Amino acid sequence: MLATLLLAAMPVPAFAQNVQITQLSDVSFGAITNVGIDQVRSQSVCAYSGLLGGRYSLTATGSGAGGAFTLSNGASVLPYEVQWNTSAGQSSGTNLVSGAALTGQTVLLSCPLLQVTNSSLIIILRGAALTTATAGNYSGTLTIMLAAN
Repeated sequence: MLATLLLAAMPVPAFAQNVQITQLSDVSFGAITNVGIDQVRSQSVCAYSGLLGGRYSLTATGSGAGGAFTLSNGASVLPYEVQWNTSAGQSSGTNLVSGAALTGQTVLLSCPLLQVTNSSLIIILRGAALTTATAGNYSGTLTIMLAAN
């Protein structure tokens, strides 16, 4: 089984100059041979808000039916989980619900100026879902949207 997730970032238009997320990259799980174990991929990103106090909210949606966090191979779907952590280099965080804003986030580090990362995006394929998945190449798109809060 091979799983790949494409990432897209979208700022809310009215505040596009005030919030941004950078350093996102596509997530590849490669060939998964040990299907009984959770597969976790984390990437450190730069989440930035130019508002006083660095406030922002984050909303994630998947490419599955109704915006669900699922990968597809054309015939079957494979659910995944998305987590967010306001520290870089983390492998766990707050669970996100598709389409529901995670509000009250703050960032005190201006990563665009300092060229560093300050947050973690974590994608998890649970072993329980992998054990029942049909073999094949799975892919999907995860859209991350930051908004002024």
